[in-house]
Amino acid sequence: MVATLRRIEFAGHSGASLAARLDLPDGPVRAYALFAHCFTCSKDILAARRIAADLARAGIAVLRFDFTGLGSSEGEFASTDFSSNCGDLIAAADWLRANYEAPTILVGHSLGGAAVLSVALKIPEAKAVVTIGAPADADHVLRGFHASLAEIREQGQAKVNLAGREFTISRDFVEDVETANVRKAVHGMRKALLILHSPYDETVGIDNAAAIFEAARHPKSFISLDHADHLLTRPEDAQFAASVIAGWVSRYLPSDRAQGETAREHVRVSETGQGTFQNSVLAGRHRLFADEPESVGGLDTGPSPYDFLSAALGACTSMTLRMYADRKKLDLGRVTVDVSHAKIHAADCAECSDEEKAMGGRVDRFERVISVEGGIPEALRDKMVEIAGKCPVHRTLEHGSKVATRLNGDG
Repeated sequence: MVATLRRIEFAGHSGASLAARLDLPDGPVRAYALFAHCFTCSKDILAARRIAADLARAGIAVLRFDFTGLGSSEGEFASTDFSSNCGDLIAAADWLRANYEAPTILVGHSLGGAAVLSVALKIPEAKAVVTIGAPADADHVLRGFHASLAEIREQGQAKVNLAGREFTISRDFVEDVETANVRKAVHGMRKALLILHSPYDETVGIDNAAAIFEAARHPKSFISLDHADHLLTRPEDAQFAASVIAGWVSRYLPSDRAQGETAREHVRVSETGQGTFQNSVLAGRHRLFADEPESVGGLDTGPSPYDFLSAALGACTSMTLRMYADRKKLDLGRVTVDVSHAKIHAADCAECSDEEKAMGGRVDRFERVISVEGGIPEALRDKMVEIAGKCPVHRTLEHGSKVATRLNGDG
C-alpha cells in the first residue's frame, strides 16, 4: 500500500494549534497509531517519517505531530514540560477519536517513548505500546545539558545548545521531569509493550530498555536494533523498526471477523470519514474502497458505484463464458469484457421495445464488448453472445429488481 499524507492542525493541551501529519494507507485502515517524536525533534524527523510511511504501507494509519513550541506548532517551547507533552498526546488521541478512530497503537521515540508510556492508561482504546530508544526515567533528558542545570535552578531558565540548536529550558521543565514516575506508569498500564532499543545507543543506554522491561507486566517483548544509532538515521534501521512494529501489533489488533468481515450473503459499505464520498466496502474477507472521481468532489481512491455495477456485469459475463467453454471442452482463449454505462433517452435505445420507447424518459444502457485471446471461431460467435446473455447479473439488470429497505432496529 502507498501512503497518502494529510496535513492537519488540532488544539494541543493549552489550546495552541499543533501541526500534524496523518499518514494514511492507500486502502482500508487496519488500525490507527499515534507517534510521539523525540525531545526537541519534530514530526518530520527522518525516523518519524520513515516509520510512519512504512506502517501506512502495512495498513496502519499514523498521526505524528509537533509538540507545543516545536516544529510548525504554535506556543513557546520554554513554557512546556514533560507533563505538557503528555497533555498534547492526549489531545492528539482525542482528535483522532473525534475525526477518525481512537488510536489502538502508541509509538514513542526517545523521550516521546517515556511520554506514551506515561499516558497509555489515559487512552483506553490503546491496546499496544511501542518504545524506540526510550529512557526509563524522564529526567534522563537532563544529561544533555547537565552543565547548565545550576544556572537553570538559580535563574529560572537558561539557554542550552542541543544538537546544534539553541533552546530555552525552564526550572519548571527540570522539576517536572524529576518528579515524573515513568516506571510506575509502565507497571500500571496493563497494555502490550514492545521495547525497541539499540545496544549501540550512546544517547539513551540499553540499560534503560532493561529497566522498562523489568517494570512492565506481560505481555512484553524486546527487540534489539543492532547497529542502529539513537535517531535511526540509517533508512534500513527505520524500515526494520517499522516492519517489526507492524508484525508485532497484528496480534493485538481485532481479527478480520471482529473488524467487520461480512458473511457471504451480504456486503457492508461504511463511510470512512475521508473526503466526501469515500466508503469502505467489506465483502466477506475482501476489502476495497468505493469513491467518486475528483471531478465531482471525490478522492478517486476507488471505483464509483456504477463502476462496481459495470464490473459485476463484466465479471459475471467472463465467468459464465468460461464455465460454458470448460463444460463443452472448448479451446477458448483468455476472455476480456469491456463494459460501459450511460443514461440515454429511451427513444435512442436500439435494444428497447416499442413499449419502453413509448414510455419516454431515460434508460440505463450497458454496452459489453467481449474479446477472446486468439480470436473467436466464426461458428461460435453467435453462441458466445447467447451465453453472455445467460449471465445472472445480466438477467438481474435486464429484468429489474426489487429493493427492500429498512432502518436498523426496525426489526
